[in-house]
Amino acid sequence: MLGGRRDTKCAHPGWDTGLMETDSRRARIREVRSRLATDGPAWTRDQDRDFETVTLPERDCDLLRDLIIAEGAETVVEVGLAYGSSALAIGETLVTVDAPHPRHLVIDPFQQPAFHNVGWDLLRSAGLDTIATLIPQPSSIALAQFATEGIVADAAFVDGSHRYHEVFVDLYFLRTIVRPGGLIVLDDDWTPSVRTAARYYEHHLGWTVLPGAFASGTHWNLARDPTAQAVPRCRALRLPDQPFEPPFEAFDPFWTEAHRPDP
Repeated sequence: MLGGRRDTKCAHPGWDTGLMETDSRRARIREVRSRLATDGPAWTRDQDRDFETVTLPERDCDLLRDLIIAEGAETVVEVGLAYGSSALAIGETLVTVDAPHPRHLVIDPFQQPAFHNVGWDLLRSAGLDTIATLIPQPSSIALAQFATEGIVADAAFVDGSHRYHEVFVDLYFLRTIVRPGGLIVLDDDWTPSVRTAARYYEHHLGWTVLPGAFASGTHWNLARDPTAQAVPRCRALRLPDQPFEPPFEAFDPFWTEAHRPDP
């Protein structure tokens, strides 16, 4: 689809300039991404190896970018900005897809008080503040407002609070915001809280796993148990083409699945 769009543009002389502008913007984003991965951010919290622990690694960012490019996404919701590595990759996605009205909605109430706006400043330095909006509210409030406003996204990346109930609420609202058949990617699927919340939606609401999406990405042992299986850090889920509400009688225990090894 992207190749077809690019060929069509090249057929019109005036569109060559647009392609050059897209390539220039993409190069600028990649330069910022490369500098962040190599040198780290200009500021980090006073915690040991905080950047390396918190930020999404570069190869996972590349997989996230390629996955959302394949979706042809125009609107992406992101929960959690922190040091900005995943946000830069999503920004590169939207510039590459070059849809008519790209929009990147980034939710992070801690960006200024906890991270000194370092992630947002990196997005600005990459020129992505023209398509990105930072919402400094808790995700439970911001996502509820998105749903009320009827915002529709093609994909979402979730890396906010890892408390079970807050992850569950993020996914609850995202199932009404992300379009049918759209994509939701979760970071830190190795944590019991994130893993258990996701399994509810897989087990009861027809969300399906894209098993190979992050197979070549970084892996973590389940619950940081050195004897447990190592699983991909990120988990990609496809929403059903036809959303549905299960009858309340159909509830089945699902939490044990979250602690089983992946097939």
